[in-house]
Parts: sequence; structure tokens; C-alpha cells
Amino acid sequence: MKIHDLRSFIQVLEAAGQLVRITKPVSLNHELADVASTSVRTGGGATLFETIKEGCQWPIFAGGVANQKRAALALGCQEAEVTEVMGRVLEPSHGLPPVRVETAAWQANVQTGDSLDVRELPIPTHSRGDGGAFITGGVIVSRDPLSGRGNLSYNRMLRTGPRNFGFNVNEWRHVRTFMESRPDPTAPFPIAVAIGLDPAIMIAAGVRTEVDELTIAGAIRGEGVPVCRGVTVDVDIPAEAEIVIEGLVHPNKKGGEGPLAEFHGYHGEVWQSPTFEVTAVCHRDNPIFQTIIPGWYEHVYIGNVLPREPLLQKFVRHLNKTAVVHIPPYANGFSAIVQIERDNPGQPKNIAMAAMTAHINIKQVIVVDQDINIYDPAEVVWALTNRVDWGKDIFIVPSSQGHEMDPTADQRGVHTKIGIDATYKRERREYGERVTYPMVDLSRYLSKE
Repeated sequence: MKIHDLRSFIQVLEAAGQLVRITKPVSLNHELADVASTSVRTGGGATLFETIKEGCQWPIFAGGVANQKRAALALGCQEAEVTEVMGRVLEPSHGLPPVRVETAAWQANVQTGDSLDVRELPIPTHSRGDGGAFITGGVIVSRDPLSGRGNLSYNRMLRTGPRNFGFNVNEWRHVRTFMESRPDPTAPFPIAVAIGLDPAIMIAAGVRTEVDELTIAGAIRGEGVPVCRGVTVDVDIPAEAEIVIEGLVHPNKKGGEGPLAEFHGYHGEVWQSPTFEVTAVCHRDNPIFQTIIPGWYEHVYIGNVLPREPLLQKFVRHLNKTAVVHIPPYANGFSAIVQIERDNPGQPKNIAMAAMTAHINIKQVIVVDQDINIYDPAEVVWALTNRVDWGKDIFIVPSSQGHEMDPTADQRGVHTKIGIDATYKRERREYGERVTYPMVDLSRYLSKE
């Protein structure tokens, strides 16, 4: 089946055994997030919550792109091809621009004016340390008022009233650049929040690039994404979204926003963030709300793994064409594991330095041989235990630029990075081959016949 929106993606997941339908009523207050994260942790599928205790009739979807298997389904490729496909679609020359259409599915139901009340939306309070109900799975759609270029991003939004949200925006976000480059940077800035989307758009929104991220979604699908002008804002919004919230960001009207479970695994602090005034809420008939469990696998996978593995792989393959890179979601996007066929005793250290310089978030690089499964943490720990002499096979890079939210860095993101050569040093000591046992069909041994 061809994926073109959230509903078709759910059908693909279910056909592949990667969807869990939760029919028992769950609460928006922590319980939904507990169940969704447990499903990921135990190898289960994405979750579709069909009944919400608080009385909302809309189902809620979570965990769509939380591991390699579901990323492959979203991209329409094999698991081993995910990094290569992402590398191809991230090339600007492969981008396909969006296509303007006159009508959108989310225009079926439109609320504006004083009747608006976003407290009726089924927005979860995910973690017990969160400051309230946050939109985490909404894609922010904005437009550069100078160049006209569109942009997709993720900006957490804390519900603060019937028509208001806190709008978190980092210094380096394009949305902030768009606001500050205007003749009056304090004027209200129009945006839309699209919720319930084709995973191609969700994946594209996790990329920071100088082109419209919708062109990346177009490259993934092989055709331009249909977009429709907003009801109250001059922004082109994905036409097949489930829910659209339109409104104005007020850069100088700030208030406390946070904390929220963040990608680094801690609860962030309270920020003085701009406020977002809602001007319209639109949705399809019988819409599906979508959330991302913050500080958990899908959060890290979309924001750190999928957009950055191709970048690191490009850097390290300049040194070794056999290199394969994995940024494990369990390490919050700060670590990289590189698998190579080693051809020089000094090469693993060069490989590690190349990975560190490819993206500032990478602070730990482990280089292993081809007999190590880089997607299995137990295999990586085995290599660290049996192939690393801690006095010879590690190096540190003090005072390096990292991410300012890394808990080990200072507030400017400066900290120490580490490279680890976990390859087999046969020139140091020949220790034979690893013990292996072939997999067998256990059902043949458990049968009573």
C-alpha cells in the first residue's frame, strides 16, 4: 500500500504486525505515555489508543517512527537501506517541491473566534515531571516573509489557556530567524501546527536544512506533497493532515514554559518563551491525534538518528568505504557506533574524529569490526569489554563544542569528547575467532510429536 497520510501509514503498520490497538480506556495524564513507551521498550508496535478516559472521542497515535523497522516501513525500504535512503532524500537535488491544492481534508471542520477552546483537544501530559499538557507531535509550518521559503520544525507547545500555548523556540531555529529578520521583529508571526501526518513529513521536519523540508518529504514519496493555504494564516499546510491549529506567535509576550522530558533523558528547565495565540482549529471528520512521547525513542529517532546517520556515514566513508554508522536512540543521539573493515591500526581513531566533527552532538564514538552487530547493545558492550585496552585504545578531545542541552556540557555546550577503538588488534595478540552458535527453529524441538 502506498503511504500518503497517517491513516495509510497505520494500515501499513498493522499489515506488518507493527501496530498495537489499545481498546481499554487510558488517561491522558501519564497513563497513555506509560503504555506507549512500554510497547517500544518491549519490542511491541506503534500504539493506537481508541478510548480516552477523559471523554474525547478522538483516537491517539504514538510511536510511529520509533525504531529501524518502522522507519523502513515509513520510507518504503528495507531496514538495512534506511541510512542510504535518508542520504539520498537529503540531497537538495533530489527534492520535490510541494503542490498547491484548493481544498484540504482538515477543512471539513473549522472553528474560529470566541468559540475556540484548545482545552478540548486530547493533549497528553506525558511524564510525571512535565509542566502540563504539551503538543509534542505537531509539526510547525512557517514561511520566511523575505524569501517566501517554507519551513517545517518541531517546537514543543505547552497549553496555557483556552486559546493560548507557550511556544519554545531555540536561538538557532529557522522560525526564530524568520521572526527576527522582519522589519518589525516583535510583530505577531503567523504559523500553523499540523498534527497527524504522513511519516515522510514527520521525518522531514526533524531535519535542519536551508531548503523547504517539504521538498525532502516529496523526495521520500517520489511526488510533491499537496498543501493548502491556511484559513486564517498565509501559510501552506499539508493538505492531508488530521488536525491543524493556526495562530500567531507573539515574540515579546513571554511566559514560563516547561519543564518537559527532553531528548537527553532529563526534564528540562522552565523557559521564558513566546506565547502562541490560536486563531483557528481545523480537523478532518473523525480525526486521529498524534503525539510523540518526549524524552523517548521516537523523539530521539526523528530528531537525532534519521537525519544525522547519513551525515556521519558520508564523513567516515571518506576514510573507509566499508563504514556503516548507527546513532543508537538509547544514547540520546550523543553517541555513534561505526562498523568498519579495519585496514590500518591507526584508522579507527581517524574514523572516530571524523564522526565527531560531522555533527556537534556526537560526543562518544565507538569503532568496531564487521563481526559486531551495531544495532545490538550487548554486542557493542562485548566489544568494549574484550577488545579495548583502556590505556591504549581511547582518546579524549577536551573543550570541544557540543550541544548546550547535553547534561555533561556547560551552558555554551563545551565539554570533553571521547573516541574508543573497539576493533580486534590481531597485531597486538591473536586470540582466535569468536564463539558463535547458529540459530535454530525452536519449534522443531518443542513439538510433542
